[in-house]
Amino acid sequence: MRVLITGATGFVGTHLRDYLLAETDWAVVGTAFPQLPPDLAVRPREILVELDLRDRRATEAALSDVKPDAIVHLAAQSHVPTAYRDPWLTLETNILCQVNLLEGCVALGLSPRTLVIGSGDEYGRVGEDALPIHEMHPLRPENPYSVSKVTQDVMGYQYFISYGLPVLRVRPFNHIGPGQSARFALPAFASQVAEIELGLREPTLYVGNLTPERDFTDVRDVVRAYELLLRRGRPGEVYNVASGVPCSIAQIVEQLLALASVAIRVKADPDRYRPADVPVIYGSAEKLHADTGWQPAIPLSQSISDVLAEWRRRVKQRIAEPSTRQGPDD
Repeated sequence: MRVLITGATGFVGTHLRDYLLAETDWAVVGTAFPQLPPDLAVRPREILVELDLRDRRATEAALSDVKPDAIVHLAAQSHVPTAYRDPWLTLETNILCQVNLLEGCVALGLSPRTLVIGSGDEYGRVGEDALPIHEMHPLRPENPYSVSKVTQDVMGYQYFISYGLPVLRVRPFNHIGPGQSARFALPAFASQVAEIELGLREPTLYVGNLTPERDFTDVRDVVRAYELLLRRGRPGEVYNVASGVPCSIAQIVEQLLALASVAIRVKADPDRYRPADVPVIYGSAEKLHADTGWQPAIPLSQSISDVLAEWRRRVKQRIAEPSTRQGPDD
């Protein structure tokens, strides 16, 4: 089977490529934008190409070349603060890329099993009596990013109904793990802790709102869910990917500080607050478990420890890099 992964060099895309190449015999074709990382090694059964999915002709040409049996559409602008700063960038990117992808399949007569990746953020503010959230709960997006994801979600259903494309809609809740950008909460905190431990900044961890409770799943469990959905999911259906357990941002910080090798104080930074924050959100993955057998395997404590270990390595490498560029007389 040949799988096309859009956004293949991003956080989730990288983990998905690793998982599929290690655990299946599938061929993987990945797209990246604006360019492929210059030092990226391409492995057997893997092809990586540069593609701007906003370009309809280029997207259709790529689909014609690849003729995928399956698609996992990960390419998106997924950073909520960025979505607030430039709503149209997020809406245009996330909606147009998917339109071109699905229209290309229709125009070429292709029928790949396609995962449209939405977000648990689509549900918005939910009362305690509705927790954990099931897939039939109303969608009430509260920020430009979640608005774009609701659009992708219902668009996927429309192409299933209108054209018979075997689209499966997926709503993953917060996922964390190694390789995530420091624009997101856990790696942002972990990078600060790693710098503090090496004396590169004062022993103060700057944070935003710590009260929201979220449903965190390790990205390595998330990509395993995607593979199972490609095999066993039912086209036209929507699936939550969730741990089912709420955890506050404050608890994340507490666990990080417990792993730190030095004492660190915490200080609120007003610039890190969002205009709106849903107080509590966590989902039910009962449907996903029933149809595929999936359940999360990696505990939150391991995810936090792995992310901190990664940032410790990154910061040490950053310090060491200048010395590698020195000449013999330095």
